[in-house]
Amino acid sequence: MRRRAVMSTLSALALAAGALLTGPPAASAGRHPHPPAEFGTDWHDPLTAAPPVHRPRGVPSCEVTVARAQFRDFTPYRGAYTPPEGCGDRWSAVVLRLDGRVRGRQYDRLGHLAVGGVEVLRTSTPQPSPDGIAWSVEKDVTRYSDTLSRPQPVEMLIGNVVDDTHTGVIDVTVTLTFYAAPGGTATPGGRTVPDPAATPELVLPLGDGGSVTTPRNTERILAEVYATGSGGGCEEYWYLTVPTGAPYGCTADGGPHREVRVSVDGRLAGIAAPFPTVWTGGWSNPFLWYVVPGPRAFDVQPVVLDLTPFAGLLNDGRPHRVEVTVAGVPAGRPGWSTPTNLLLWRDEGRAVVTGALTRHEDGGATGTSRHTPGAEHRVDTAAAHRLTVAGYVDTSRGRTATTVARALTHTSVHRWGADENPDALDATWTDHETVTAGGATTRTRRTYTMDGTTTVGAGDRLRTELTLGDHAHTVTTRGGRPPSWSRLDDTYTGDATYTTGVPRDQRHAVGTSAERYRLRGSAGCHDRLLRTAQGVVTEDRTRC
Repeated sequence: MRRRAVMSTLSALALAAGALLTGPPAASAGRHPHPPAEFGTDWHDPLTAAPPVHRPRGVPSCEVTVARAQFRDFTPYRGAYTPPEGCGDRWSAVVLRLDGRVRGRQYDRLGHLAVGGVEVLRTSTPQPSPDGIAWSVEKDVTRYSDTLSRPQPVEMLIGNVVDDTHTGVIDVTVTLTFYAAPGGTATPGGRTVPDPAATPELVLPLGDGGSVTTPRNTERILAEVYATGSGGGCEEYWYLTVPTGAPYGCTADGGPHREVRVSVDGRLAGIAAPFPTVWTGGWSNPFLWYVVPGPRAFDVQPVVLDLTPFAGLLNDGRPHRVEVTVAGVPAGRPGWSTPTNLLLWRDEGRAVVTGALTRHEDGGATGTSRHTPGAEHRVDTAAAHRLTVAGYVDTSRGRTATTVARALTHTSVHRWGADENPDALDATWTDHETVTAGGATTRTRRTYTMDGTTTVGAGDRLRTELTLGDHAHTVTTRGGRPPSWSRLDDTYTGDATYTTGVPRDQRHAVGTSAERYRLRGSAGCHDRLLRTAQGVVTEDRTRC
């Protein structure tokens, strides 16, 4: 959008986090009878329509405070973590909760929490009202049980700037709640709800050098990459980048296409589409996000790549180089951060698991980004990439073959006028993945959408209209059993207008926003709708 001071200015260090912001679910429809005519000095605390994190019932629980800090600059909080007493050493669930407060004036900031070097939380912050806001973020971190089973160092940072203008000090407390396994014993992997196979037995943070030596009995490997473009520069708005030579604020030789890639010893092992996150100052208009953030803005979920076909290669007892890159970023341009954890499952019945890579088909990345000049400039982008890898491991239970096929596409139309007014984007990303292993096939179809326009009209009134979508459909089939499935449809819409270039109390801002989060499947249903006007929640309705 226009490169104005009101644009999001996330911290120059794209650090780490990842979570789920929640608000109390409504049992029925709620409506505010008289929203204000415009934004004032206070508004509703941030919330989303996403489902609450699952918490087991009827089992003992223990709570540990992991971090308590006030962030004023780029000084990290450092502490020590000790596992809880009274809840055993295996847990049915572990839930992380961040409680935050901030008041005054502040930009959106990106932060991270690492335990034992493992990224367990990556999140961004909301922008506060002058009177102050409070928010909470929850995340199921059961998959990090291996890390949490031992004393560990803790590091947390939400990079911030506090001065005469930006007065907001970010005050946070982070806790972990541990739920004991029923009967005091753990199922395989230490998790009983909802899927025992979901918890890895070992979590390895991928260091800067990228050198990894896996246990020789590893039989399954996933890489989770917390890929975020941020920092206040062009890569924070990578989806708006245009080809070099076009008259726009942010350019790149290949245009806006970005792709997360993982390689093993120089060979491409996995690809994924990064999620086009819009932070809480994005699209030139913080009034869009004061109550309801865009999808994943407070839940910076990692992209997950299945590296199991390479397990036989990695199990030779020698170090191997695992590298994570973001394709499409111009050389030397900052803005992307890719903290990565390797999640490993081991065969306890065999000291050494052997295997081999049997298939590697890289269709090659294709793409064009074409600029058409005129009174209204236009860039049409189309990109695609296919990768199929297969391999096997010989376990104590016999040979297990794994095939991973992934196909990415990106199409967009970007239009803008003189001085980038108006500025409009209509974009779709797809990430389709099929994994076949152990007699089961899981197909996941992910689609991300962005459709928005920013204009500056009479009286320097800036208006942004925006719709964002996060969609996924997953089906798992195994033999003759009924398939398990889930379908996610998370849609945000917003329309906000304010006067630019004037003090905050003279902006006369108005804005509406809505989010409907629908998650249906064989495990149940969640359907919640939120609507806001001028910072007030006007509707909160659940349908399941």
